[in-house]
Formats: sequence, C-alpha cells, structure tokens
Amino acid sequence: MNFKSALTASVSVAALLGSTVASFAATDLDALYAAAKTEGQLTVIALPHDWCGYGAVIDGFKAKYPGITVNELNPDAGSGDEIEAIKANKGNTGPQAPDVIDVGLSFGPSSKADGLIQAYKVSTWDSIPDSAKDADGFWYGDYYGVLSFLVNSDIVKNAPKSWADLMKPEYANQFALAGDPRAANQAISAVSAAGISTGAKPGADAGTAGLKFFADLNKAGNFVPVIGKAAPVAQGTTPIVAAWDYNALAWKDGFAGNPKAEVIVPTDAVVAGVYIQAISAYAPHLNAAKLWMEYLYSDEGQLGWLAGYCHPIRFNDLAAKNAIPADLLAKLPDPALYAKAVFPTLDEQAAAKDVITKQWDTVVAANVQ
Repeated sequence: MNFKSALTASVSVAALLGSTVASFAATDLDALYAAAKTEGQLTVIALPHDWCGYGAVIDGFKAKYPGITVNELNPDAGSGDEIEAIKANKGNTGPQAPDVIDVGLSFGPSSKADGLIQAYKVSTWDSIPDSAKDADGFWYGDYYGVLSFLVNSDIVKNAPKSWADLMKPEYANQFALAGDPRAANQAISAVSAAGISTGAKPGADAGTAGLKFFADLNKAGNFVPVIGKAAPVAQGTTPIVAAWDYNALAWKDGFAGNPKAEVIVPTDAVVAGVYIQAISAYAPHLNAAKLWMEYLYSDEGQLGWLAGYCHPIRFNDLAAKNAIPADLLAKLPDPALYAKAVFPTLDEQAAAKDVITKQWDTVVAANVQ
C-alpha cells in the first residue's frame, strides 16, 4: 500500500463521523486579512515550535500576513489545558485568552457540546475528508501520526521493539511519556496504545488495560514520572520516550547525530491519532483566528505540517494536484508502517480518556510533571 492509499484507508477506517456534503460561500481573503490587521493579534496556545513543524508554520503565517502579532501561550500545555484556558477566559479580551486551539480528536465533540468553540468552514473545506470534520464546521482534523518510541541509541544499545519489551529489566529508569496522562492527549493515547498492545479493544477496555500496564511498569521501576521531551532524551535522563512519530522524528533531526537516536513504531500496537483545529467561542481576535485557519488549510500550511513529519488532513488532495515536492515525500517514514494503523473512533477515544484521566492517580500512582 502506498502512502497516499494508506492515508485514505486509515481515515476511512476511523469512521469518526457520517459523510456529509458541505456548502459555503468562497472566503474573501483580502477582506479577511484587512479585518484581521485591524485586530492586530492572534493568540495561539500549546504549539511547541518542534511539534509538527509549528515554528516554521507560525513564521510562514507572519511573513504572509504582516501586521498581525502571534501571541504564543504555554507551548507545553496539553489538550485539556487548552480547553481550561478557554473556560478560564470567557469574556476576557486580554493576552491570556486563546483565539484558536489544536487538540486531540476526542476534545472536539465535547467542546462543541459545552459551547466552547464556534463554527467556521475554511475555503478548502471540501478537500477535508468528511470522516475527519464536524458537519457544522465546529472542528476539523488537521493532521495525524502514530505513536512511536524515540530512543537514545548511545545509551540504549538494544532498543525496545514493542510495548511489551518495555517491561524488561534492562530498561530500568529509562522510559517516560511525552505528557501528563491526566491532561495531555499524546500521553492519554500512549496509555491506551499500551492497553491495545496487550490485546484489549480500543475504548474503555484499552484504558483499563493501559493503566494496569503502566502500574506494572511503574512497580518494575522502568517508568520515569516526568514529561519526556527532546532534552531529557538527549541528556539520558529519560532515554526512551513514547511520542507521536512526527515529534520523535523532529527531535531526532534536532540532535544532528549527537546523540545517535532511532524512532521505532512498536510492533504490537500501531495506534494513530488525529488532532483537530477549532476557534474559541470567545475568541477576542475572531478575524485573525479565521485567517489562521485559512492559512493552515491552504496548500502552503498543509505542506508546512508535512515538512514537520505530520500527515496533513488534505494529503490526498495535495497528492492529486502534484503539489507535494519530491524531496519532501522522500523524507517521510516507510508508508508500510501506517498500513497496520488502528484509528480509535471518537467514542473509543472518549471512553479511554475517561478511564485514564480519572483513574491514573489511584491505579498507577505516579505524579507525572
């Protein structure tokens, strides 16, 4: 299966929502830019520059639309923190109120139900798969990846090839999650993936099995309760970290060979996750927020994510138009890795998240921070 067909199959297998046909008026980008310039600012949150190529994406937006300052809040926040930031800043038009969010898929429907986000359909709406967007335009998939291990090869001579391998005594005090599993979608998904690797079905069963897996891993002394990032991997504090493949690959690139590192997709559970974009229902800079969305879902924005190893939601459309540079395609991981990917549905993700976030403290008893 080639990369393009792997993406098509994966998104369709997800069956996140029923198909729907969208209709909308074309956006006048010049008018939108003029209105956004009047506002003068866009406030984003939880966008580390080495996540999905966001540093270059933000720079590209600022270069294309001068006169709009990008205010970046809490780059290391998790999806749950982003939602709480909206709640905490209702009616606040100051710099702490996020205009837009980038969160895990399961946070979309709940945020819509709670009235925390508002609808907006970008001009490329029709090229976003129906299965990866809200029919009314409240949220829309932006990119996806699969969970992987980033391993410092200078320290770990025999890298783990599966979740089960992490239980081996040779990995004592070496493994961490790239986030707090009580709030961060990346970490929640990793715990669920660990559960799936034991044979549990996606959903609440995977959440329960994942908690048991991490409780056992913690008791074995292999789990380090800190948030794993590039720096602790490089320093050897946590030489093995579970992270989305695009994060792991970008961090590895950043090492420039020092230390040597490898990115491994665990053989016993290839679990994918879609992230979504949405505009806050209380966005102080609404036009700038809409312009940001237009940029992210343009060919330029989508290729910016692809350069950061993220699989953009409009990949099929870009490929059909021959809009993807050959050198960029050559840098992507082996598409065979994604042919076996499991895409938990919205309900399955929500069920797993509910179990993991509520029971982590009592079952695993490891305060990740």
